[in-house]
Amino acid sequence: MKISRFIPILALALCPGPRLHAEMVDGVLAVINDTVITRQQVEEFVAPAIDSLRREYADQPEAVFQQKFAETVNDGLEQLVERQLILHDFDTEGYRMPDSYLDELVQDRIRDRYTDRVTLMKTLQAQGETFESFRQDVRDQAIESFMRSKKVAQEIIISPYKVETYYQAHQDDFKVEDEIKLRMIVLNKTDNDDTNTVNLAREIRDKIKEGASFVEMASVYSQDSQRSQGGDRGWIERSVLRKELADAAFALQPGRVSDVIETPDACYLMLVEQTRPAHVKPLNEVRDDIENNLRAQEQARLLKEWIDRMKAKTFILRFP
Repeated sequence: MKISRFIPILALALCPGPRLHAEMVDGVLAVINDTVITRQQVEEFVAPAIDSLRREYADQPEAVFQQKFAETVNDGLEQLVERQLILHDFDTEGYRMPDSYLDELVQDRIRDRYTDRVTLMKTLQAQGETFESFRQDVRDQAIESFMRSKKVAQEIIISPYKVETYYQAHQDDFKVEDEIKLRMIVLNKTDNDDTNTVNLAREIRDKIKEGASFVEMASVYSQDSQRSQGGDRGWIERSVLRKELADAAFALQPGRVSDVIETPDACYLMLVEQTRPAHVKPLNEVRDDIENNLRAQEQARLLKEWIDRMKAKTFILRFP
């Protein structure tokens, strides 16, 4: 939205007139060069996030939701301000988007999100939007993505020295607790007093003691999602298991099967195949994660520097 329509009102709003200034605050949240960002634009931009907040904080006090609401709106406004800065940078650097290319982007968006143009038009009408505004939004998003890629997402080389230095300085991040390689048979109880399930668990354990394969018994009897894998839980840390299971499992020697462990909702049998003491993951296991983390940090730094440079040379007016 261009500012030319608002210049007379804006001039009055900056004069001492509390009533008119309040009206401006209700409608306009920021001005960037010759572009106005309105409250309605911000609310539409953050609408999906607000819907998620309403569900997430439905059981929380209203004050908590209002705080999150305000933070989301402020973050949305900042994102729209940054978008306008980026669009302005696109123009000042002499880039142009051919109409034919934009037409292709619009058709791709329609196909991916709305199937066809008829569905799109019905959706826009229900939302009180126009095809022109939809087309403009596609253009703006494409430009923002292009400029971010050009300025920030360029190839960043992370040296082995940086990776090793980060690894040595963040050893606690790569510590692993004691681990066991575990298989488990889970038998769900119908109620607290379900003795049939307890008896079945004991029978299964007796068969295993007599030589039956734990894997086969799990594949036949277990009632959890790992049944088809013979009850295989892989390598797990103590904190992954509920306390009564963890205490029993980590007390077992490799190759040993637990007694029946009964809880109010189920009976369990566990086989510990291997144990592994607490350790720090070796560098070769975490190198990729460290490189990705350092690359993300560098991209964030480049983005902030770029945005800050644009802000320093741009007329930006915010309404409280």
